[in-house]
Amino acid sequence: MTVSVQREDFDIAAEIARLSAADADIGAVVSFTGLVRRMTADGPITGMELEHYPGMTERALEAIAAEAEARWPLQGVRVIHRYGALEPGERIVLVLTASRHRQAAFEAAEFLMDYLKTSAPFWKKEDHAGETRWVDARDADDSAMARWKR
Repeated sequence: MTVSVQREDFDIAAEIARLSAADADIGAVVSFTGLVRRMTADGPITGMELEHYPGMTERALEAIAAEAEARWPLQGVRVIHRYGALEPGERIVLVLTASRHRQAAFEAAEFLMDYLKTSAPFWKKEDHAGETRWVDARDADDSAMARWKR
């Protein structure tokens, strides 16, 4: 399991290759890449900024990745989350899960993304034509996360 919180972009193909090369018993790798949208529910955006607390954020992501590994039979997990100023079309997040079978990899990837959308210690603000607004959690994201409660 590896977690990175970084300013720099990432190479999706290289990350998948690195994860899948680690174990010849991997039968499925699921990847999710989140991008900055140009249009949101509040209208068009020209950019966004993601903030976090160094150290605390990495520990929180490592804890949730460890929980995914405890819940599903995974051969590997890779989470990369960017911070800083981002423009529409740029990559924000990469979640990779690897397992012998696809169902575990798909479910673990969904679990990780639901956590990242609702509980990860990141703060996002969007620039709407010069007006900057903090983004609040959405009810739909909270509902998605609720299905994973034990």
